[in-house]
Amino acid sequence: MIEPLVIQDLGTDYPRGVREERLVTAICQFFACDAVGLLKLQGDYLCPVAVAGLAHETLGRRFSISQHPRLAAILAQRDAVHFAPDSPLADPYDGLLESRQGEPLPVHDCMGISLYLDGQCWGVLTLDSLAGGPLAPGLDSQLSDLARACEAVIRMGRLEEEVLALRLGHRSPDVPLAPVEGHEERELIGRSPVLLKLLHELDIVADSDLPVLLLGETGVGKELLARRIQRHSARAQAPMIHVNCAALPESLAESELFGHVKGAFSGAVRDRAGRFEAAHGGILFLDEVGELPLVVQAKLLRALQNGEIQRLGSDTPRQVDVRIIAATNRDLAAQVRNGQFRADLYHRLSVYPVPIPPLRERGDDILLLAGYFLELNRTRLGFRSLRLSALTEQALCSYRWPGNIRELEHVISRAALRAVSHGARRSDMVTLEPAHLDLDIALPVQGSSAPPASPGGDPVSLQPLKLAVESYQRQLIRHSLDLCEHNWAEVARRLELDPSNLHKLAKRLGLK
Repeated sequence: MIEPLVIQDLGTDYPRGVREERLVTAICQFFACDAVGLLKLQGDYLCPVAVAGLAHETLGRRFSISQHPRLAAILAQRDAVHFAPDSPLADPYDGLLESRQGEPLPVHDCMGISLYLDGQCWGVLTLDSLAGGPLAPGLDSQLSDLARACEAVIRMGRLEEEVLALRLGHRSPDVPLAPVEGHEERELIGRSPVLLKLLHELDIVADSDLPVLLLGETGVGKELLARRIQRHSARAQAPMIHVNCAALPESLAESELFGHVKGAFSGAVRDRAGRFEAAHGGILFLDEVGELPLVVQAKLLRALQNGEIQRLGSDTPRQVDVRIIAATNRDLAAQVRNGQFRADLYHRLSVYPVPIPPLRERGDDILLLAGYFLELNRTRLGFRSLRLSALTEQALCSYRWPGNIRELEHVISRAALRAVSHGARRSDMVTLEPAHLDLDIALPVQGSSAPPASPGGDPVSLQPLKLAVESYQRQLIRHSLDLCEHNWAEVARRLELDPSNLHKLAKRLGLK
């Protein structure tokens, strides 16, 4: 029975997420099925927390309930729901089940049950099989019992997060976000150690009122991180006003920032408040602050020093209570040395500087983000299924991503369209190949001599040696974890590594 394992996990101190991973792996083995998913309800989406038997990028996908009738049916009732092999409802995991042959496989049989905590729906547990036998309707009662054990594991994880949040002084350990289009919030996708460390640091500084300077390359998500700071701060209910400093004309910058009175200049037909007044009590986000002209920098410094502004054309000063978050992709310290940025303003803005890691340093987060954008484009473009081949995954992980997350989003969107232009039908399970990406990377050499193979048997593309070694190590550890049922000690023994060194290597590779 699976209950003893659940009880053991409840009493074991695992890092965040590992308990859930062990749980779905055990369920997959217990029910002899091909895939298990534990998904959390966030707004109108179900977000994978842990999966077994599914492609790794599935963890980055966000399944819209309105787009997936099977998930909607599971959420609609408390009892287990069984979908027969001939069910007309599309399965959200079609094409995502792991396949040794590398071909997309359709799901033939599926069961699921909704999970509840404190009377509120938390999410769902899903089980999928490639054959109709293992998931017969007679297993409904066992699945109901298992759901209660899953809820106990989830409750234990929530209690641990709440205790940690109380120790750190946070008001909420979990801020749900719905990844939707338009001007609404997007979720921060990723599980790499470098990202988790960054988010931990930001959550701590958010509780203070210090100015924060976000430093990072273009496309790394500086605005998303600024909004996270706001949500975790005491000013969460106050406005956050976004100012794109690169788009401020020097002649209008003072009016935009500080406002003006009627008649202050030609065209000023009425009094107008500036961005500082609009952000009073909240946060002013100065994006691309390194683009500000020197004249504007001097006026901005005065406002930051005194917390006092003066509308253009007015003699009356106004007090404002504003927290500053600034962001730039420039080296402000170098600009200060070159006389392009005021040293006094730089020191005012960089009370707490936060370097943001580029995408190429975030390991497997690349695949999770790719999964997010794949599901987004699957919905937008009307695909039945949209997935990556093993070779495409390697190509994405070996590319340097100078445009970071923004570039990855555009690459996935273009690749989906190219697949259609190359003859793919939206009603099929479409697999994106490296040729669809159109990236400047070395593809495998076609010739008589075969290239080296990965642990799963797929050829490895030509790439820098360091990246190739890391990619092979990442795949080998994953393969070993699957074989050893996620027993790290056994993996270390089989790979002839010291356990502590294995854990360090796994963290460096983004596997923990």
